This record gives sequence, C-alpha cells and structure tokens, in this order.
Amino acid sequence: MTYVNIAIDDVSSGDKNKKVKLVAFSGQLDESNVDENAKKIYKLIESHPDNLFLIFDFSALEYMNSKSIGYLTDWYGRVTGKNGKIVIARAKENILDILQVVGLTQLINCYPSLEEAKLAIM
Repeated sequence: MTYVNIAIDDVSSGDKNKKVKLVAFSGQLDESNVDENAKKIYKLIESHPDNLFLIFDFSALEYMNSKSIGYLTDWYGRVTGKNGKIVIARAKENILDILQVVGLTQLINCYPSLEEAKLAIM
C-alpha cells in the first residue's frame, strides 16, 4: 500500500454561515488507498451539508489515479449541489496536467498559491 495523508483544518472565513476547510493531501492516491481515504472527505461533506467551501491543497500530492479523479468529480457535485465550492491550490504540474486532460479544470478552479485559493473562496 502506498502512503497518503489527508489533513483537514478549519479556515476562518469571517462569515458564520460559510464553513471553510483546508484539505491537504500528501503522498499518492492510488488503487491501494483511495477508497479508504475518500471516506474522510465524504464524512466531511456529510457533516457540513450546506455552504461548505473546500480548498484542496495538492502541493504534496505526487500522484492520483483515475479512481481518485472520479471521487474528486463526485465531491465537486455534492459540495456545489449544496451551495458550496471546491478549489485546488498548489497542484504539481503532473497533477494539473491530469486534471486538464480530463476536463476538471473547467469545473474546479486551480490556483498557484494557497493565498489565491483562499481569496477565491472568500
């Protein structure tokens, strides 16, 4: 099994109705670990059903397989369907290339810095 870690932290938005979370991924999301780790994100989405804004920090994510891209698409649909938003920050070039090829950058905005991603969410 390859290593992946997902850390979730609160981000102060200044708006009590807006729940903002920073979700930092590190390692590799692949067939050996993606199903188990996807549960963490689903649990987060279920615990904040409305107005959830997620910043996915991919700065330490080295690899993601097609199944993880499918999960990302599903998370996007669930969050945006409940007045929320997902953005991606600091994705490595190989990850950004994958997201562009499958068309996810048409749905999910990607930012080169965490600060830009936070501004887009706020």
